[in-house]
Amino acid sequence: MNALSFHVLRIGVGITFLWIGVLILQRPEAWGGLMQSWAANLLPISLKWVMIGSGILDVLIGVLLMANIFTRSAAKTATLHLILILIVTGINAITVRDIGLIGATLALSIGMWPENKKSE
Repeated sequence: MNALSFHVLRIGVGITFLWIGVLILQRPEAWGGLMQSWAANLLPISLKWVMIGSGILDVLIGVLLMANIFTRSAAKTATLHLILILIVTGINAITVRDIGLIGATLALSIGMWPENKKSE
């Protein structure tokens, strides 16, 4: 991945995570309604607090990606987070965009592998 495309992808995904995190923190109950009931029943704490935690994680991922700090770890965490979201919400019209985000976060993770970095 060339440097410009890497930075465009990193900033774009970072903004997406930051934005969704803020939206979740503003209305955690509304976003929690997207979770399938079987998954919500497995939670050891209230759905509201799970969503607040998810929102905080999304904001943190977004900030790290945009600042280019711990980028590989942030991208890997984002990938796992998105996979978990797909599992607990299912594939539908709202969550189908997460498949594209998984591809983007995987690309960022792969692009950050030490053997893929170019000395500049």
